[in-house]
Amino acid sequence: MTAILEMESGQIEEGPVGWESNAACSALPTAMFFTDDVDEISAAKRVCLRCEVRSECLDSAVARREQFGIWGGHLFVAGRIVLSKRRRGRPPKVARPQDSFPEVDVPAPYRRLVASTVA
Repeated sequence: MTAILEMESGQIEEGPVGWESNAACSALPTAMFFTDDVDEISAAKRVCLRCEVRSECLDSAVARREQFGIWGGHLFVAGRIVLSKRRRGRPPKVARPQDSFPEVDVPAPYRRLVASTVA
């Protein structure tokens, strides 16, 4: 949620209001939270892990029925929480360490949103 804010200098600026203003991602490019690139997804999830409003972000995303993106440290694909995602193409014979996401616990009320298959 954004609002139009009047600065002390008289300038008008649009900015986040509420918990969004305290989010660790508020100054980062939005594109990194809406990507299919496994490396960028991992980077976005790491940002979320150090965020003080992670639970508010997840609650808000579920309430809005977000379909895609990283919200509260979780990857949403088609409205479901995806715990792991592999790179495009044939999977390697030996798993690459950089292909695993940082683990973020799914709160009990949202476990129903966890996708049963890997995207």
